Amino acid sequence: MKVTTVGRKVVLKALFIEKIEKRMEKLDKFFGEKATAQVTVTLEKDWQTVEITLRDNSFVARAEKKASAMEDAFDAAADVITRQIVKNRKRLETKLHKQGFTDYDIAYESIEAVEEEEQFNIVREKTFFVEPNTVDEAILQMNLIGHSFFLFRNADTDEVNVVYKRKSGNYGLLIPKE
Repeated sequence: MKVTTVGRKVVLKALFIEKIEKRMEKLDKFFGEKATAQVTVTLEKDWQTVEITLRDNSFVARAEKKASAMEDAFDAAADVITRQIVKNRKRLETKLHKQGFTDYDIAYESIEAVEEEEQFNIVREKTFFVEPNTVDEAILQMNLIGHSFFLFRNADTDEVNVVYKRKSGNYGLLIPKE
């Protein structure tokens, strides 16, 4: 796995980068050779934010944690992303095998807490018309109904898009890529 470290408003020490690479190396067994991990450390006044994003083909896992020390924030984020992968290991393994990765011999003994696999229970289905809207109209509709996301057909591109509200209070737009 290729690990990239980025420091925003902070210079990362070599010892910390080494710690990151060593910890991410433990997750290699779950992914193929083309997998990448990006670890971004941001200094914000009294807080350090660490964001970890793992990518392998179409699979993406992400964790973000804040703490007063970057080491603590990294440890917490790495724990979260490890739990996500272990929790969904069977689905991940099946997906990787479908993508042609057949030489996986995944060893789970190095991970202390192996959790039971969670079932995805769909408790409600809703059918609705996807009407053409501009992005601004879609955000307005989303805010009017009080949801954190809104599915719509983009009037400019005629594609199905999703707008969503981010934790920062800003908005995001999901655009499908073929």
